[in-house]
Amino acid sequence: MEVPRTSPLFRLSPWWTAALIFGVTFAVYWPAMHGGMVWDDDAHVTRPGLQSAAGLWRIWSDLHATQQYYPLLHSAFWIEHQLWGDSTLGYHMANVLMHATSACLLVLLLRRLRVPGAGLAGLIFAVHPVCVESVAWISEQKNTLSLVFYLLAALAYVRFDRGRGQAAATRAYVIATLLFALALLTKSVTATLPAALLVIFWWERGRIDWRRDVSPLLPWLVLGMASGLFTSWIERTIGGAKGGEFDLTFAQRCLLASRGLWFYLGKLLWPEHLVLIYPRWDVPSQAGGWTLYLAAAVLVTVALWLGRRRSRGPLAAWLLFVGTLFPALGFFNVYPFIFSYVADHFQYQATLGIIAAASAGAALLFDRAAPAFQACGWAIALVAVSGLALISNAHCETFADQRALLEATLEQNKGCWMAHDGLGVWYKDHGDPGRAIGHFQEAIRLRRDYPQAHNNLGLCYEDRGELDRAIAEFQEALRLKGDFAEAHNNLGSALGRSPGRSAEAMAEFQEAVRLQPEFAEAHDNLGTALMKMPGRLNDAIAQYEQAVRLGPALADAHANLGNALSELPDRLGDAIVQYEESIRLNPGNAGVRNNLGLALNAQGRSTEAVAQFAEALRLMPAFAEIRLNLAIALLGIQGGKAEAAEQLEAYLQVRPANDTTRQILAQIQGP
Repeated sequence: MEVPRTSPLFRLSPWWTAALIFGVTFAVYWPAMHGGMVWDDDAHVTRPGLQSAAGLWRIWSDLHATQQYYPLLHSAFWIEHQLWGDSTLGYHMANVLMHATSACLLVLLLRRLRVPGAGLAGLIFAVHPVCVESVAWISEQKNTLSLVFYLLAALAYVRFDRGRGQAAATRAYVIATLLFALALLTKSVTATLPAALLVIFWWERGRIDWRRDVSPLLPWLVLGMASGLFTSWIERTIGGAKGGEFDLTFAQRCLLASRGLWFYLGKLLWPEHLVLIYPRWDVPSQAGGWTLYLAAAVLVTVALWLGRRRSRGPLAAWLLFVGTLFPALGFFNVYPFIFSYVADHFQYQATLGIIAAASAGAALLFDRAAPAFQACGWAIALVAVSGLALISNAHCETFADQRALLEATLEQNKGCWMAHDGLGVWYKDHGDPGRAIGHFQEAIRLRRDYPQAHNNLGLCYEDRGELDRAIAEFQEALRLKGDFAEAHNNLGSALGRSPGRSAEAMAEFQEAVRLQPEFAEAHDNLGTALMKMPGRLNDAIAQYEQAVRLGPALADAHANLGNALSELPDRLGDAIVQYEESIRLNPGNAGVRNNLGLALNAQGRSTEAVAQFAEALRLMPAFAEIRLNLAIALLGIQGGKAEAAEQLEAYLQVRPANDTTRQILAQIQGP
């Protein structure tokens, strides 16, 4: 099939086509580039316990180390963290670059397959609004990165298919297989690639030959099936995609799949009212009315099959769309189904077939038209691409900020309990507990069995000193989810602040670290509980050391470890190291500076101690004890007596009953 040459899009060289796609993509996604982390981004970006070389090994060897077992994806996040740390700009740049790269690879693949409208297809994919969720959301790097490998594998396999019998063909097959494996290690939905290649070869040749087409792809099919089944097992056993929320009959799943299929096609053809979390369908009560969706899917498939002699393209595009979507249509449980059965990022890869078919149809139509109509047709195509770009650009704005994203979600999905919970967390973190409590209570009203909302509400009550209400919410969260390590830790914290309940608090912290051995904050809290018990100093130090190992950015854990080490005369130097690290992480903590000053002064480093006490006093002028400590340190340096006397006088104005301090002051001032 000859590629039409009438449009300027087809007269561009590959480099100019790539430049256009990259330029347009960056322009469209500019609003998201400087956005922060949203939703579960912080759970995907490499956490402190995995940022070392040993952490990289655990990404591959420990199924529980990351939120999902996609080791190549999390290795990419690990590398990115080494490059730019927690700067979100780098992660957004990476996502946009990979998306634009995939758009260019799509153009290259379609041109190699001699599909008309390749340039138009690349542009549409680059700017289509349903792709925004995958590109503007850091967590969905699994989509953008896996698609790069997916398309590279497809290109390498087509090279192998075209060059059979040549020496380079074997090398192309090996490279293609390696790229396919990399795609699977990034996201297992790419397991559909071998089936997609078979559809493409059927479209090209009109039939599938077992020896030529199927046999070389058998290893891929086995590898893809193994990857998909493994991911499904991970989702159920580790991800929690099981239980009553996921109990559907096979008939219900078929109806759900048909409903989802038309939902995705509708959003692709008319991208309106896109939202992070769509309303969750009540399948048992609604599925009976979805038989028309299933019938329509069957009728379309039959009609396209009957029309295959006229043109195989529409059926091939339909099969590519349905087949690529298949893993996300409801036949396999995935944890996000607890929020909604559909999501824009589920169809990121599946859009390629429909976009390619629509672009090819437009190119063929325009090519056969009179010159005047050709120009008109391509102008309409340009307007359509521009319209999609503007919609995407506006949609990107909602991903720039957690609050904006969740408020936009609630505008279109008022019953979204997850959005209320997320907004509650946002308001809590931004010092508005009243509004936070309102959102948590609304989340609980919408879904009473949601333990996270009870846990978050308990945290708000604890911050306000309402310990009884906090304890009740934490206990309710644990009633709903007994292995909820965070709730155990929070309950322990609230109990520890309640008179006479330290033993109960200790038990909760111990349960938290048992359930989640890498829970740094729980180790820190357990260490603090042990510090209050006679003879448990070494146990407390062990817990604090574990906390700083797992959470090296926890300033309080470093400070607590410093406090514990300072109790041992031979560990004072180690205590100073921990205090200094805590101050590096949180320079504004006057209490830690005061403790560091005490440790330095005990080692005879009075000048350094004076500097720490002075800064602590600047940060907290009302902290009278700092003045006393500063005065004592000043007495250890030459010429410090006068200033020491000033500090003691200021201290006595606040603590006039301290006779020992008066005696020291009298000795300094002399007769």
